[in-house]
Amino acid sequence: MIQEIYIIDDDESSIIVFRELFKNDPEYKFISVTSNQIELALKNIPSIIIINEDAIEVDVLNLCQRIRRDEDNSITPIIVVSSNSEKEHRVKILRESVEYYIKKPVNAQYLYFTIKNLTRLLTINRRISPLTGLPGNVQIHAELKKRISNKECFSVLYLDLDNFKAYNDVYGFLKGDEIIKFTSDTIIRCVHSLIPNGAFVGHIGGDDFIAIIPILHSEELCKNIISNFDASVTNFFTEDDTDKGYIEVLNRKGIVEQFPLTSISIGVVEADKGRFSNVLEIGEIGAQVKHLAKSVMGSSYSIDRRKNV
Repeated sequence: MIQEIYIIDDDESSIIVFRELFKNDPEYKFISVTSNQIELALKNIPSIIIINEDAIEVDVLNLCQRIRRDEDNSITPIIVVSSNSEKEHRVKILRESVEYYIKKPVNAQYLYFTIKNLTRLLTINRRISPLTGLPGNVQIHAELKKRISNKECFSVLYLDLDNFKAYNDVYGFLKGDEIIKFTSDTIIRCVHSLIPNGAFVGHIGGDDFIAIIPILHSEELCKNIISNFDASVTNFFTEDDTDKGYIEVLNRKGIVEQFPLTSISIGVVEADKGRFSNVLEIGEIGAQVKHLAKSVMGSSYSIDRRKNV
């Protein structure tokens, strides 16, 4: 993946240094813009923004604030390189959520590995769902592998929404994102209220979630999630649709179809000690049991309780 890094300076004195420093790293692309061209950098949402304070004609604090106010770049890492060694000045800049303040003269290796390690952290953070803040598939697989290798008893809840595509078609993806966040919050709240220690909640993607809990009996948790979900999901529908109990969607053939309001299905796999030897086995059973839950109208759960023989 190409890492586009924008260098903000007004005399373009820095770009040559960075290109030489990363000449053996073709995945890094350095682009120089002046402080008056900051909108160009923000529009392209770079991996990192580096500001050479000594080479800009605008106030560095205002520049950092401007970057942070931009919605698309609110989490873009900022590195300020400066010859100003005053402690108060450094603190003021770091207070603007700037990740690094590097004093000149700069050690080339220090700068190189700072950028390399920062992009590595960015890669790791991309594994976190930006919508829900929950860990994604890499962490989910690691969590399952850990529990299997430790021969723990645990349950895996596979959760997803019913008729979510129809909801998106009618209400739009922004409202759909709101339901996803609501679902995430509901699962987290219910899991941690009943099981305060040893539980894990992840976001597989889209409207698919997973919860891993350190107990084999999960019925109470399933009922709690469904109860809380059903009690509040109607807030995301118009009063007319709520009264009808369904939404109408025009399909590709121009025919109006009716879909029930969005509900949640939960498929549970009870992983007794030593029952599974790998993550794929759990996933296969999970898909089967979730399919059973989704075959029932409305919010429901289904539990696979087969024991290890």
